[in-house]
Amino acid sequence: MPKITYIDSSGTERTVDADVGSTVMETAIRNNIPGIEAECGGACACATCHVYVEEAWREKTGAPSPMEEDMLDFGYDVRPNSRLSCQIKVSDELDGLIVRTPEKQA
Repeated sequence: MPKITYIDSSGTERTVDADVGSTVMETAIRNNIPGIEAECGGACACATCHVYVEEAWREKTGAPSPMEEDMLDFGYDVRPNSRLSCQIKVSDELDGLIVRTPEKQA
């Protein structure tokens, strides 16, 4: 079972088990990770599950789709490593993934 570490804006780390096939957002919601609001439930229709993917993981998580990029325009403090966690599918290759949540969601 892959592990994902979420680091909030104050630096608090939470590492949880993730189910292969779920998303980084679903894993956060299931484990009560603060900083992930997920108002649209994972439909890529908002930017309230915005995360920063650690540099070492950017290639493995891939680039955002054009639709995701459009939604990120509504995010708070968007950076080159910004992603919507609802669009990152958990796989065995993502075991150890580290993402950070912004100070606030849009």
